Amino acid sequence: MNASPVIAVTGLHRGENPQPGSAVIRSLRRVYPELRIIGLVYDSLESGLFSEEDAPDAAFTLPYPGAGVEAFWQRLDAIREIERFDVLIPCLDAEMGPLVEAPEKLRERGIHACLPTAESFKCRDKSKLAALCERTHCRTPKTVAVNDVNAMHQAAASLGGNVFVKGRFYEARHAITPAAREAAYWHMLEQWGAPVLVQENVQGEEYNVIGLGNGRGQMLGSCSIRKMLRTSSGKGFGGMIVRDPQLDAMAESLIAELKWNGPFELEFVKSEGSQGEYCLIEINPRFPAWCDFPSSLSCNLPAAAFELALGWQPREPLRHAIPGKFFIRHAIDMTGDIRDLAALTMSGQFFRQPREVIPHPASSRSL
Repeated sequence: MNASPVIAVTGLHRGENPQPGSAVIRSLRRVYPELRIIGLVYDSLESGLFSEEDAPDAAFTLPYPGAGVEAFWQRLDAIREIERFDVLIPCLDAEMGPLVEAPEKLRERGIHACLPTAESFKCRDKSKLAALCERTHCRTPKTVAVNDVNAMHQAAASLGGNVFVKGRFYEARHAITPAAREAAYWHMLEQWGAPVLVQENVQGEEYNVIGLGNGRGQMLGSCSIRKMLRTSSGKGFGGMIVRDPQLDAMAESLIAELKWNGPFELEFVKSEGSQGEYCLIEINPRFPAWCDFPSSLSCNLPAAAFELALGWQPREPLRHAIPGKFFIRHAIDMTGDIRDLAALTMSGQFFRQPREVIPHPASSRSL
């Protein structure tokens, strides 16, 4: 491995439905400001490329997943001929399957990553969540996997009609009318393939838990929030840190059962009423877009994931973030240069001017 490891991060779009990559980069640089980071992107207009604070030092385009797994590995090899990165943090759901199913391909290339086993990854799949929750005594909404429109309508009727139609990897649409459900079905099928999932709608407040598993059943750190603001697609646009022993115990039980290795996000809804209980909606196999929020409060999980991948001792300990602290996402305009855009679009790569690095005050380790 290089004397100074280079890290690759994906998912740099920061629009209304932001991807996690830029937040991961910002978190890493809080602890490792000297780290060289490259961005792996699918679109030359991913907005995180043009941020001054959390942009990568260089960027390379990847083929869209529809091009196939072989095209992905071939492009990765071509990139590493130019920029030989040592650590990969994938930030998009659709990337995870090929990586967890073929970890030997990463090892052969000398690439380190914190990834769950293929078995753990499959057990947290939306279509298998009920079985996982039964083993861990955790409530989850009734969910039906369907492969045609008629089955979708039948499933929705059996669940009361007020349902979510969800893609197998990502995305969900709340649908009450038959027309809305059918439109959502075709959209999910086109975007994510079969099966499409129909899930009962549990009313209540939404809670998310971000964490890092060590692969042996323990969590190295975690942070829980209650969503305060949501986008039109239901994504969190603001959240407040909470500490609830019941929520913590559920998260620990799920991660212990899965023996999860690497980043995760648990999404819950707490049902309404004085006896409201937490209901697990889904488990995301990567960091969420809000991961830099706890990083700013001494719970830097992306930095810990980087250290775990390399087998390093932590530069900073993981602490519990302070309950009552909250974040609100703030949209601003990014400024770019047509020359950078042209370079990335035409050649599939571009390099930024070297950053001024301010050393971490507590660091004695040289990368």
